[in-house]
Amino acid sequence: MKAVICTKYGPPEVLQLTELPEPTPADHQVRVKIHATTVHVGDVRIRRFDVPRWQWLIARLALGITKPRNPILGMEIAGEIDAVGKNVSRFKLGDPVFASLFPAKEPFGGYAAYKCLPEDGILALKPTNMTFQQAAAVPSGGITALIVLRKANIQPGQKILIYGASGSVGTFAVQLAKHHFGAQVTGVCSTANVEMVKSLGADEVIDYTAQDFTRSPQAYDVVFDAVDKLPPSHAKKVLAPAGVYLNVTRDSGSGSNIRPQDLLFLKQLIEAGKLTAVIDRCYPLEQIIEAHRYVETGRKKGNVVITLDSAN
Repeated sequence: MKAVICTKYGPPEVLQLTELPEPTPADHQVRVKIHATTVHVGDVRIRRFDVPRWQWLIARLALGITKPRNPILGMEIAGEIDAVGKNVSRFKLGDPVFASLFPAKEPFGGYAAYKCLPEDGILALKPTNMTFQQAAAVPSGGITALIVLRKANIQPGQKILIYGASGSVGTFAVQLAKHHFGAQVTGVCSTANVEMVKSLGADEVIDYTAQDFTRSPQAYDVVFDAVDKLPPSHAKKVLAPAGVYLNVTRDSGSGSNIRPQDLLFLKQLIEAGKLTAVIDRCYPLEQIIEAHRYVETGRKKGNVVITLDSAN
């Protein structure tokens, strides 16, 4: 099968397109023929081993000493089930699905034509009103936004500020905060993304290149740093006395609390028209290096999708 492997830590050029044997599903596994995956910021950080110095040893042991333990990156996928193990009962051949590949017993693996995963993993039927490209962009950013926002116990009418509202997690957070939790949402992003964030339901959008929101007299019940770039001291300047500060890295639990129910919940919101995925660019698998270079610029809007065939 066609796959992209990461042979060592380093720049995008360490990614190599190659051919590998097709995997065979175990008794309780399904095999997904992958139509789309994404270049997640997590993929970029793993590929270049971008971790704080104090986490270096633990990260090397977890991810791999000289190169990623699983050479095939890719944290989320959408595709069709083309093989099932003999004990599988939840899915059948031909089912269109989307899935998170993190965490898992064998994590990652989206940059390939096929992936085997347990039927009780973070896997669900694809939303009926989404293409494979759109569905592939949901599991990571969508579940992360949901997990973090739940920690604030947001009540209808409360005011929330989302910093980094135009990124993968941020675009989902804006929609969830507004349409599910019923909050008054203020998004913070750059000039180029103001209209897009408004279109997602934000009540107000602050262009950080033109306005310093930390000098505003407005107080928020929740401040969510969706890109891990806002110093906590700045966030707390605009928090109400009993306000809650959320950080995407600190409060997401490193993926350890992702549940299949969360993906099913997002599917329901999508099919009800309350949630969508923002796609910035699509690249074929053969252009994975260019896609990684683009994500590294830090200028992507929402998600960058990788397509593996002509399915949509």
